[in-house]
Parts: sequence; C-alpha cells; structure tokens
Amino acid sequence: MSKYTKSDVEKKIEKRSAQNERDSTNDKPEIIFISSFPPKVCGIATYTQDLIKSLRSKFGGSFNVLICPMETEEENYEYEEQIQYKLNISDSFSYLELASEINLNDSVRLVMIQHEFGFFNETKNGLYLLLKNLKKEIIVTFHTVLPGPDKELKRKVKEIADFAKSIIVMTGISAEILANEYDIAYDKITIIPHGTHLLPFTDILALKEKYGLKDKKVLSTFGLLGSGKNIETTLKALPNIIKLNPDVIFLILGKTHPAIVRSEGEKYREFLEDLVWKLHLEDNVRFINEYLPLPELLEYLQLSDIYLFTSKDRNQAVSGTFSYAISSGCAIVSTPIPHAVEVLKEETGIIIDFEAPEQLASAVNNLLSSEKSRKLLHVKSLEKMAPTAWENSAILHALLFQQYNRDKMILLYTLPKINLSHIKNMTTDFGMIQFSKINKPDIDSGYTLDDNARAMIVACRHYELSRDESDLALISTYLSVIKFCQQSDGSFLNYVNRRKEFAQQNYETNLEDSNGRAIWALGYLLSIKEILPQHYCNKAESIIEKSLSSIEKIHSTRAMAFIIKGLHYQNSENNIPLLEKLANRLVKMYQHEKHGEWHWFESYLTYGNSLLPEALLCAWITTKVEIYKQIADESFRFLLSKIFIEGNIKVISNKGWLQKEIIKNTTSIGGEQPIDVAYTILALSTFYKVFKDEKYLHMMQNAFNWFFREEPFASNNL
Repeated sequence: MSKYTKSDVEKKIEKRSAQNERDSTNDKPEIIFISSFPPKVCGIATYTQDLIKSLRSKFGGSFNVLICPMETEEENYEYEEQIQYKLNISDSFSYLELASEINLNDSVRLVMIQHEFGFFNETKNGLYLLLKNLKKEIIVTFHTVLPGPDKELKRKVKEIADFAKSIIVMTGISAEILANEYDIAYDKITIIPHGTHLLPFTDILALKEKYGLKDKKVLSTFGLLGSGKNIETTLKALPNIIKLNPDVIFLILGKTHPAIVRSEGEKYREFLEDLVWKLHLEDNVRFINEYLPLPELLEYLQLSDIYLFTSKDRNQAVSGTFSYAISSGCAIVSTPIPHAVEVLKEETGIIIDFEAPEQLASAVNNLLSSEKSRKLLHVKSLEKMAPTAWENSAILHALLFQQYNRDKMILLYTLPKINLSHIKNMTTDFGMIQFSKINKPDIDSGYTLDDNARAMIVACRHYELSRDESDLALISTYLSVIKFCQQSDGSFLNYVNRRKEFAQQNYETNLEDSNGRAIWALGYLLSIKEILPQHYCNKAESIIEKSLSSIEKIHSTRAMAFIIKGLHYQNSENNIPLLEKLANRLVKMYQHEKHGEWHWFESYLTYGNSLLPEALLCAWITTKVEIYKQIADESFRFLLSKIFIEGNIKVISNKGWLQKEIIKNTTSIGGEQPIDVAYTILALSTFYKVFKDEKYLHMMQNAFNWFFREEPFASNNL
C-alpha cells in the first residue's frame, strides 16, 4: 500500500502563496484614503479605520493602503502608523501641496476621499483645488446627502461628482437623491452599505453581570453627545416605561463631541443630567462618559435588550452608531432617518416619529413585555446585517477599485487565520449542536451524527497543524457521539434530540450517507494515530470493526465513497477486501452510465460530486488496481469541465441538478452549497498528490477563493 504525506499539498500552497505575496509587494499599487482618522474622535474616522483594517486583512497582497489624515490648523495628532501625507483643511495651499505630492508618486493608482460637508468649510475652495489638480483616479464617499439642495449646494456636489470616477453612498435613498435631485448619472453612483462587525455568540446574562447590570432590562444609546442626538426624548419617555418595567436602566454611552466641548463645553450633558434629576430618574439612568474601546462598546451593545436611536436630524443619511447596534443583534427603536427607514424593514425594528416620547415609551413597553418579539428582532437584525460585514464591505470596495485599474490591479485574497470559535460555541459537553440561529446555537435542533463526524475531521486536521491541546477535547467529544449513535448491529442512527434521545426522524430517513460519514471520520482519526492518545485510536478501531457487517450492505453512491475514504485512511490490511468490493460497485455504476460525452456514475450531477472520483483515487492509492485510477481521472475531468466556468468554480446548484440528457450546463443563480466547494477542494488535493499536475493547485486556490468571492449587496443600478 502507498501513503501520501497529508502536508505535501499544504506546503506547496504555502510556498506558492508566499511567492505570490513576494511578487505582489515588488510593485503593489497604492490607494490613498483622505479622511479624518483616529486618534481623532469622529464617526468617519472610526469608519475609515474599520474599512482600512478589513481591506488590509483581505487584500494586503493586492495593494497598499496609505492614510492621509485631515486636520485643522489647531489639531496635531500622533498616529499609530507612519504618515506620508497629511492635509491641513484650514489652509488652501495645503490642498495644492497634497495634490502635487500625490501626483509625484507613480505607485498611487487611486485616491479615496471621505466626504462630509463640515470637513471642507475651513477654506472656500480647498477641495476644488485638490480635485482639479490631482492627476489620479478619484472615488468619493458621501457620508451625508442632503435632500432639496439649493443652487449653490447642487453646483458643489455636481462639481465633486464631475471629478470623481465613482460616488459611493451607503443607502438607496441617498442614491435616489443624488440621481433625482443633483442630476448625478446613475452609472456613477455605487451603493456600499455602512460596514458592521460580525460578532460571535455571547452569553448576555454573563455580560450583564460583568457590567453590574444583573437582573436589569437594559436600554442603551451611544455616540458622541450633542443636542442632535435628542436623548431627552428617551428621558421624557422613561417615567411611562418605568411604571411597567421598574427594573429598566438606560445607558448613555459616550463622551461629548470634542467640537461641541470647544464651542459650548458640557452644556448638553448638564442639561440631560438636570432632566434626570427633575424626572427622578437617578436610579434608572447611567451616564458612561467615555469614548469606549471597540470591544467594550460592542459588549455593551450585545447586553442591551433595546437600542434607542433618537436623532432629530431629518437629513442624517447614515449612522455608524446605528449600524453597530443592529449588527450586535439589539432590538432597535429608531427615528426615521433614511438609514433606519431602509434597514428597519421586515421585522428588523420599530420606527417612531421624531421627538415623540409617547411613541417611544409605547414601543419599548411592547418589546419589553414580549421576549419572543425581541428575539425575533434579534435574529432578523443579524440576518439583515450579515451581508454588510466589514469583510464584505472590503470586497465591494476592492472590486470597485479594480474597475478603474484592471490592467495594474490583480485582487489576491489573503487567507484568513483559522478560527474555531464558532465550532467551540456550537459544542456542548455532549457534542456539536445541529443548527444555530445566525451566531446563537439552537439547542432545540438537537445533534446529528453527520455534523459530529465532520466536526471530528476538522478537529483532527486542526490538531495536525497546530498541536493545540484543546483540539483533543473536541475530538474526544465528537468521537463519543459517534459511539453513542452506533447500534447493536453496528449501524448508526443520525438524529439525537436535546434530551439525548434518538429522534423519530431516524426511522423515516435514509441514513446511509450518515453511516458513510462516520466511517470517513473514524478512518481519518486513525490516519493520524501517531500523534493521538492511544485510547482514542482503540475506540475508533472498535467502532469500525463493529460496523463492518452493516456497511457492507450499503449501496448509496456517496455513502460508499465516504466509506472507501475512511477505509483508505484507516490503512488496515484486513479491510482492503471490503474497500475493493465497494470500489467495484462504483466502477460498475460508472460503466453502466457512461455514454458518449457523459462520463459519470449516475444519470445526473447533484451534490457532493467530487467525492466519487476522489474515493476511487483513494482506492487506487490503497490497492493499485489500475481501473480505479483510470475512472477516477476520467470522471473528475468530466466533472471539472462542468463546474469550472471561465476559470471560476461554480458547483452544481441545488436549484437544478444537471441531467444526463442535458449535458450542457445551465447556469442557475445561487443554490451553490459551501460543503460542495469544500469537497471539491479535498478532491483536488488528492488528485494533486497523485498526478502532480499544477493545474490542480491553481484550481484549489480558485475554489478556496469562492468563499471570499461571493459578492454581498452592492449596486449602481437604481
């Protein structure tokens, strides 16, 4: 028998990725962001920091992002990274000087300007001078789009748009205003929603206890304080809320806006504090007068039962604080700014009128009286905002950058660090829970053998790479579930309810695939027995031996393929006859169905297709029976011709299987299963180990990029 070292492909890919990184750093294009930036305390500064962090994380090998902070004459911040450019927005000459400096840098391909009208009021025509003199492509992000412009405002906005290749806005409403009221061409406007943070599931009760809020119903709002926040609306509503919910507490998170402190001091905060005293709300309101670090802020938002957004600015196009709140899963009550009107649809929140404390009190009381309603809003909010994660925002920005630099900008997706946090959150002391509602494990869904078998393979592979001792506990847990599901005749049941009882579904569903996956997982564990505790391996061997008589009777195509892989990994002389018996069944299926241009095992392509040729190749590795290798190669070439379209992977959609009679692929939108892409990557890895053909490496990388390339919502079609 012949075995291949499982690290061969990983090493080859790492070497190729490192070479790509070295090649790309030799002459990477540069993109300059002109914006306010931390440590300046400003919403746009935080926005830009989050966006740049995601761009660097996902596309660090594709382009360099440089920061050009905007400062007034009085400001002189110390930045964490080295700053090559800086714009003094109080000095018209600084705009000309910056344009000249950027023009001299041949590596700069694009200038991104974060626009807010207040930034450019220090000089009369500074922004115009910058735009007119820049000899680089320009993209402008409008953080505010004012409806009903007068002639002068319309002229200024159109002037900016004329210089820009593209205008980014964050809501459809803003795009409609630009198109209909400013006469900006549709094809120049791109909608990229405000980015949000993807957060792991957190125990809300534990967070409340951490911050001294145990047994409290928490309302919150946050942001830099100013009268535009209109927090007094909530304070006026609180007496009616407290009547029904005496355990409520309202958190006011954030310090006063620095610009407001300079102009009027703490006048607004003192007004709010005085109102709290007048309404006798001292026990129900807590001021947290800090600019909170992001992790702490997000924890406050996650522990909140309801987030209150009460801005009275009718023209506020978008709010970063609102985005952060909804991505944290808070139930939200909001005034109807355009951002809120667009997002709080389909049971994702409640809209109230501006400056309407009675409406706010009624909405809050209704939500606090119904935990079910709050949970529904929580789930809907997370579903709505997941596509707007900063990672997706980075992809949309990078694709836009590439539109104007196709000849000089190749997007290379940076491989993310392996993160098992969600897997660990989904795992109880019994096993991996079947489903989650977004990021929250759904214990009511129970457990399945399928999921625990796959999870054990993941834990084993991770342990191979990391030797992380915590993986051993996961492997032990998942192995115990497989043992638990094995019946007296050696076969396995699949469905276990939350009470650890076998569900009725086991007796109504074909379980052959589940049985096959169990053998695959057990075999994989045994393939790394040199690094695992001996009792793990003994347990896995015992389970396989007990199952032999039952798995021999299995005829499901994919179940047989899973079993072949498991027996291949087990590498036991005693079980080679069973492996050959199952492989021969696949050979007969292939020979029966093969006809003309159709080189496949069945009369259709459905799910998990790559598994079949890979299983036969594994059978050849183990036995050296030549027909296994021949059919594996022939069928895999056929499959790849159907799922790699113009160089990109597009696995068979569950919205329409590919039938033998059709032969030619019909493109379905959506319906591609991530696990199908994963199966294809595994198969490509095995084929590369055997055939040493570089094309399989290229296809592996391309297939893995599928997980990054899926495009979230963005549009320039109004």
